[in-house]
Amino acid sequence: MGGFFGTVSKKNCVTDLFYGTDYNSHLGTKRGGLATYSEEQGFIRSIHNLESAYFRSKFEGELADFKGNAGIGIISDTDAQPIVINSHLGRFAIVTVAKIANLAELEEELLKKNMHFAELSMGNTNPTELVALLIIQGKTFVEGIENVFKYIKGSCSMLLLTEDGSVIAARDRLGRTPVVIGKKEGAYAVSSESTCFPNLGYEIETFLGPGEIIRLYSDRVEQLRKPGEEMQICSFLWVYYGFPTSCYEGINVEEVRFNSGVKMGRKDESEVDCACGIPDSGVGMALGYAEGKGIPYHRAISKYTPTWPRSFTPGTQELRSLVAKMKLIPNRSMLQGKRLLFCDDSIVRGTQLRDNVKVLYDYGAKEIHMRIACPPLIYTCPFLGFTASKNALELITRRIIKELEGDENKNLEKYATTDSPEYKKMVGIIAERFGLTTLKFNTLETLIEAIGLPKCKVCTHCFDASSHF
Repeated sequence: MGGFFGTVSKKNCVTDLFYGTDYNSHLGTKRGGLATYSEEQGFIRSIHNLESAYFRSKFEGELADFKGNAGIGIISDTDAQPIVINSHLGRFAIVTVAKIANLAELEEELLKKNMHFAELSMGNTNPTELVALLIIQGKTFVEGIENVFKYIKGSCSMLLLTEDGSVIAARDRLGRTPVVIGKKEGAYAVSSESTCFPNLGYEIETFLGPGEIIRLYSDRVEQLRKPGEEMQICSFLWVYYGFPTSCYEGINVEEVRFNSGVKMGRKDESEVDCACGIPDSGVGMALGYAEGKGIPYHRAISKYTPTWPRSFTPGTQELRSLVAKMKLIPNRSMLQGKRLLFCDDSIVRGTQLRDNVKVLYDYGAKEIHMRIACPPLIYTCPFLGFTASKNALELITRRIIKELEGDENKNLEKYATTDSPEYKKMVGIIAERFGLTTLKFNTLETLIEAIGLPKCKVCTHCFDASSHF
């Protein structure tokens, strides 16, 4: 996926830019980049590979090279960014959080118009450069960004750093990814995550609406395009991606996870001794489950520091399996002889679940019950790069459907329907395959209720294929 941060200040912005961008590090693992603008030196840009080291360690040593009161930064799970462009609109730097499903088609169309691509990302066209080329087809920045909204299939939110020392922020046309504005004395900031703001002294000013475009100065915000009515914000932001202290649409991530667990705990009739969370994103749900069920919360498994990345992010299955195994450490004293109920955010491939369950039994657990914060993931996501999955068969649900039906695409609607015979059989197989005493997934209705937005405003495509381009 990815996350960005931008700021415009009456004084040097580099410190805020550095730490603000770093607070998006949980959203991506491939590339990090910063760009600043000053009247004396113009644009200053740096990009680093983050696959073998963290953002701070890569950029700390060169912070003194950056100058200016305005800047943008990116943590990207895809392409190298920012891109700096010189065009009839002037010079500008751009970062994007995007997934472009029709990139090849758009690339061909632009080449036919005698455009060219200078930046390659892993041997392919850099999506951020393609977005920049669509923008410069417009007579103004707003018209150019509307070209992006019009032509891409997928999603795209972006920040542009311009020659007048301002930052233009645009949220995806359907608001699939969030953009939030923060304010403090003498500065404005914009980010994918409101978690960036508290320690830098910013207060949340507003959340951009779908398709809204604004321009930030150090002392004001100008609206360039009003938001649209239709919204499809990704529900998985609250389930997994979001940092616990972040808010989207004014709704806190940890609160949603907690409420989801409370609702599940009140309905669950399983007899267990305690609730436990799989770190990190399962903890909030488990605390809520314990309250709703009226049982204690125990920390029977702990994560060993942030040095291990999220298990879906490495590029190979072998490395993903290693990460899933090594980053979580069980506590034998809290496990032995107990009927334990674990809460986790989701089951994608089953890698983490398989390794965790084996270790828990090896360390003396009597029973292992698993509760999942979201419904089963039946469909791959065409709108956001929220997993490293390249095809549906990487999802454990689709592999089981193929075993049962002979075709991984058959009767998907039935398997996605809670408590249908097909759904129950699929869930039963997953539980049996991994040695779980019981396995239950949250219902879509409960998840939406916990989020608190109308169903029509939330994208749930990965659960029920209900969304659209």
